Amino acid sequence: MEIQVRPGSERGRTDHGWLESSHTFSFADYYDPRHMGFRVLRVINEDFVAPGRGFGLHPHNDMEIVTYVLEGELAHQDSLGNGSIMRRGDVQRMSAGTGVTHSESNPSRAERLHLLQIWIMPDKPGYEPSYDQKSFSLEERQGTLRLIVSHDGRDRSVSINQDATISSALLTKGDRVEHTIDPNRYAWIQVARGAIDLEGRRLAAGDGAAARGPGTLPIIATRDAEVLVFDLP
Repeated sequence: MEIQVRPGSERGRTDHGWLESSHTFSFADYYDPRHMGFRVLRVINEDFVAPGRGFGLHPHNDMEIVTYVLEGELAHQDSLGNGSIMRRGDVQRMSAGTGVTHSESNPSRAERLHLLQIWIMPDKPGYEPSYDQKSFSLEERQGTLRLIVSHDGRDRSVSINQDATISSALLTKGDRVEHTIDPNRYAWIQVARGAIDLEGRRLAAGDGAAARGPGTLPIIATRDAEVLVFDLP
């Protein structure tokens, strides 16, 4: 199996004072032609947003935007009429399609917001914009890869317009989970917290890795960890 590690220390970085962001792939003012995405996975941004600050109304189109909250609260408003507060364990999907505007902010006056924002390219342009949000408890992700995003919304996952899945696992040191990559499929592993062993490679928070199937990928927690696994066409 082919595995290529993307060290978190080599990610692009943005610091606006109120926003600290690390970019796994090229984004905004960070451009690296070697890291333009992986398969249909276009963006993984790790954001820290200061209390009371956020992103004002801004547009998107033809992108599946998944937001994964790690700590704090996120207030969301969009032109589709949706408004919500997201917390740890919540996963949101906004299919921008033919066009949508939205805002995101940290409503807390004391606590910093920590999140991952993920962009996945849709399987075709021009979808009607739509929105979905689900909550996944810590218990249902503990020690196992819990499906949180899929094309068909199975197992109560959030649905996207692409033949891709995202699974989340919370691992205690020593826990082992496995992800099977089918022929002609690919995987991306993103470590959100802690540290793991991936086929003899040590990955810590912020690190990612690309893998090509077929094969079974063992993920072993070398410290308590939180991991996202993307299965991609």
